[in-house]
Amino acid sequence: MKALKERILRDGKCFDGGILKVDNFINHQMDPKLMKSMAVEFVRRFARTDINKVLTVEASGIAPAIMVGYLLELPVVFAKKKVPSTMENMLVTKVFSFTKNRTYDVTVSKDYLCEGDKVLFIDDFLANGNAAKGIIDLCNQAGAELVGMGFLIEKGFQAGGKELRDMGIRVESLAIIDSLDNCTITLRD
Repeated sequence: MKALKERILRDGKCFDGGILKVDNFINHQMDPKLMKSMAVEFVRRFARTDINKVLTVEASGIAPAIMVGYLLELPVVFAKKKVPSTMENMLVTKVFSFTKNRTYDVTVSKDYLCEGDKVLFIDDFLANGNAAKGIIDLCNQAGAELVGMGFLIEKGFQAGGKELRDMGIRVESLAIIDSLDNCTITLRD
């Protein structure tokens, strides 16, 4: 997606260790016009897919998931990284966070992720695919069908995208980073 790629090159910041910082337009301060454009692109890409629920993981996936859910007029569920004291009937999986360097119990209520659901997962980043694999586990536990995964940015130099595609999962990424070597952002055409 051209607008996202241009924005990454203009405003993205690279740090050692393969870290791309886009917090000034995606995951801290957000550009709503860009967020809407990205959601429109996901809707276009998944237009012929039978979906009844949009799923994400808190916190950075919530904004793009809400936009996609709004446009598709579907409910949006976000898996939580802390087990709420009020949640009953929950599904739980473990997810390692590359950015935070820790493992979370990620939970979702069985009331909101159900057998027979046709789920589109939306998130900000795909790197090693840990959050995505956690979502796959939650969908399997619920008896829901994962119909696709959409990511704003994929780090193509990390294994997550290949692993998910090798599992037969439909993955749509709006921008793919081929390299962050020497803190230079190289995008795939």
